[in-house]
Amino acid sequence: MTTPTTTDHSRATLAGAHGHGPGSAPDISRADRLTTFDAEAFGVPTGREENWRFSPVRELKPLFALEGGQGHLAWETSELPAGVSLVEVSADEAKARSVRAPGDRASAVAVALSGGAMALTVAPGTVVSEPVTITLTGAGEDVRGHLLVEVGKGAEATVVIERQGAATYSEFVSVDVADEASLNLVLVQQWDADAIHAGEVVARLGRDARLRGSVVTLGGKIVRLNTSAAFAGEGSSVDLFGVYFADSGQHQEHQLFVDHAVPKCTSRVTYKGALAGATARTVWIGDVLIRAAAEGTDTYELNRNLVLTDGARADSVPNLEIETGEIEGAGHASATGRFDEEQMFYLRSRGISEDQARRLVVRGFFADVIREIGVPAVEESLMKAIELELEGVDELEGARG
Repeated sequence: MTTPTTTDHSRATLAGAHGHGPGSAPDISRADRLTTFDAEAFGVPTGREENWRFSPVRELKPLFALEGGQGHLAWETSELPAGVSLVEVSADEAKARSVRAPGDRASAVAVALSGGAMALTVAPGTVVSEPVTITLTGAGEDVRGHLLVEVGKGAEATVVIERQGAATYSEFVSVDVADEASLNLVLVQQWDADAIHAGEVVARLGRDARLRGSVVTLGGKIVRLNTSAAFAGEGSSVDLFGVYFADSGQHQEHQLFVDHAVPKCTSRVTYKGALAGATARTVWIGDVLIRAAAEGTDTYELNRNLVLTDGARADSVPNLEIETGEIEGAGHASATGRFDEEQMFYLRSRGISEDQARRLVVRGFFADVIREIGVPAVEESLMKAIELELEGVDELEGARG
């Protein structure tokens, strides 16, 4: 039997320790990576770059080209309540309103070819009781996208963005959460099996702002999402959650960066994934930077991966970079493995079949993260989708048995 490849590369460093032996951070701080709207400044990735070394760059190559990609996914939105607007803005205005420039070539190309952006705006003081839902559907297009999500001072909203269908798609999403505002942002990737998607989501939080971000990745041949959150005002908090399930032939990659640049902010990152199939591949990279000025920071990141069949591979890379000792707390944890044998034995000893036991274990594995999404319709749909994924695992194991 083939043993699944499971890798945990963790790095934690204090200021001044860069590049000095095993376990240290890369020579260049995460904060020093290039950000620009000039796609040519990045060059075409080769796979040797730090932020592309786990990615299938050969198959992502169409998303690096500065030609084509003029199409658009079909948009469908829920009814917009008072105080919420969705309008198209020019390319120059979209760049000016983005919280920062793109951090890789794929997202910079997306901005360059999108011809502008759609701007979803929640007016200051507006409290939206029902989720605002945007469904993006592809039909084989080579497309690019630029989206602005802006939540005004003191406003509260939940925004759900669902992606489905078939497409070769890159995007840049800018999220601006103003002072004392609260946003629950849910991104759902349920692409068809041949879809390729590379996206970057960048968020900025004002004073006493709150961001809850959830990422659900189930479909697509290749999905690579790079999410970052930067604190621009004291007293703000970020909670980032992720659920992913990779089958054979799927590559799912989630990179995160939390930038603590101001004092007294809190961040929590919790991502959980499952893999089934000989060529299933997942990558999770979590970077947290605590700058010298960010005294009183409290941060923790967690990644767990559950391997359901032989041959699957999960890479997990938590990184913690600390430039001040005056913090409340900072830590990370990462683990990848199979079912807990004792747990399986307990269930089997009580007359539960192996298939049923597997389902119970996987449900329990994901349950706490799914509950954090905070949108009942999405939570219910996700549990059904996981059930379908498990049916495929049962069929695979049955064929082998």
